[in-house]
Amino acid sequence: MHIVRHLRGWIGAMCIAGSGSVMAAPALTPPDPGIDALMQRYDGQVPGAAVLVLHDGKPVFRRGYGLAVLEDRTAVTAQTNFRLASVSKQFTAAAILLLAEDGALTLDDPLKRWLPSLPAAADAITLRQLLSHTSGLLDYEDLMAADATAQVHDQDVLHLLEAQDRTYFTPGTAYRYSNSGYALLALVVGKASGSDFATFLRQRIFLPLGMRDSVAHQDGVDGIARRAYGYSEVDGRWQRTDQSVTSAVLGDGGIYSSVDDLARWDAALYDQRLLKATSLTQMFSPATPTAERDVPFYSFGWRLNGGAHWHSGESIGFRNVILRYPAQRLTVIVLSNRNAPEPYPLALQIARRWLDTLQ
Repeated sequence: MHIVRHLRGWIGAMCIAGSGSVMAAPALTPPDPGIDALMQRYDGQVPGAAVLVLHDGKPVFRRGYGLAVLEDRTAVTAQTNFRLASVSKQFTAAAILLLAEDGALTLDDPLKRWLPSLPAAADAITLRQLLSHTSGLLDYEDLMAADATAQVHDQDVLHLLEAQDRTYFTPGTAYRYSNSGYALLALVVGKASGSDFATFLRQRIFLPLGMRDSVAHQDGVDGIARRAYGYSEVDGRWQRTDQSVTSAVLGDGGIYSSVDDLARWDAALYDQRLLKATSLTQMFSPATPTAERDVPFYSFGWRLNGGAHWHSGESIGFRNVILRYPAQRLTVIVLSNRNAPEPYPLALQIARRWLDTLQ
């Protein structure tokens, strides 16, 4: 009964919001008052967070905490757009799967079919290995000059790797999480589609799903509606730390989105409105074992832990997580615009409040 009651409250609040007035996201009474206690550090005049819990495709908890912009005290709402950081990788993987469905590429294509300027060390690397972090590509952040100040882009990642005729291990023989691999996948999307990565995502994923404010952000090219800026706590004070030299790389972490838009993404993962059943199976099938905590297997843009599918995202000034339990049709999303803490433990605690009654 509590789920129905809170859903009615959300619908009523949305009807009021749609009457022409501007208001913050409704603060629903959680099914357990402990949720607000868990999020207490995000509340008030501090960098905040947006929290969404979906059950059976319906929002059963939806609330913004704290501020999206400290300087003008803009509150976080369910429509606030955060930099997703590595939560972006699932969209990059989906773009590759869509192109495979189109027949524009195959997952076992050699990477150098699309990016032939890479050195001989990349000869054996396939797109599948990039998706599953088994390519052995060097970490581009380790190849950048220590005093670099100009932002790098996906194309710059390619140029850095062109000068490195080596890999960490023989491609396909081990797992190592690779931001480099997903930056190159964004370039492959552009090559195979005849478009560019940001445009492909908008035309083939965001707009078809109604994610109208989501964007692979390019400074000077697009705008970000209701943007959250990132902050870090330094000597007890919050300082804006919204961008770093790697923040313009799109394929590994450059997407901005809101919990409301991510609800539309979550819904598309339960049916074939975007990806075919075979592609969804590939996206969520164990591709490679890992030694990472809570990650027995990595798939394509997702971490797998038993019945949970999840991914976190960490970038300067942002910490995010999406946690899904498909068998229970339960999803918890936490997006925050601060450098700490990592919200995955929070999402687990929030999820348990529903899992205890659903299992």
